[in-house]
Amino acid sequence: MRYTEQLWRSIEPIYAAILKHPFLTGLTDGSLSREAFQFYVVQDAHYLRYYAQCLSLAAAKAPHDDWLVTFNDHAKNAILVERSLHEGFFKEFGLTPEQVYATPLAPTCVAYTHYLLAVCYARPFHEALGAILPCYWIYWEVGKELEKHGSPNPLYQRWIDTYASEAFGGVVREVLAMTDSVAETLTDAQRAAMQAHFVMTSRYEWMFWDMGYRQERWAV
Repeated sequence: MRYTEQLWRSIEPIYAAILKHPFLTGLTDGSLSREAFQFYVVQDAHYLRYYAQCLSLAAAKAPHDDWLVTFNDHAKNAILVERSLHEGFFKEFGLTPEQVYATPLAPTCVAYTHYLLAVCYARPFHEALGAILPCYWIYWEVGKELEKHGSPNPLYQRWIDTYASEAFGGVVREVLAMTDSVAETLTDAQRAAMQAHFVMTSRYEWMFWDMGYRQERWAV
């Protein structure tokens, strides 16, 4: 069994809960409120800026030059995607970049991004890889699953198409191959540490969609 197969088995209950979440079912049946989707996209713009930093940190620790280049490219693309949000979804919402960046980070967005930053800064490459992998892999799997159903809302369909695309799938497969390659060099304890981060950030993926659905605010 490939190591990535082992990783996926460890989050199967989490992934099942993700697919059942009303945020995602609301994308396909069109019932998700525009306000919840807008809240999510704004928080995702914040998230992508931090995620790009995490990818750059992982690149700096990469044991192979090709992987260093890969993650630096992905960091650049994360910023480009964030900018494309301004040109796409945010225009639909009538939001300027200034308004987006003036929006406070929701509690879950703070928790998730800072967890990623802490792991990618302080821990070795294989643990950083375990932490950043769910954002790639789960989004691809969700995109493919939602594509089977489509959405009556063109805005939501555009989001689904992005993550179901073969272009995004190629990026994910590249990181999965990297993960299996790294795992071959690790001890059982190191693989367990990598898996622990993978499970944790998979939970945060569920929480991020839940944050958007509830339009989470600070209680005090």
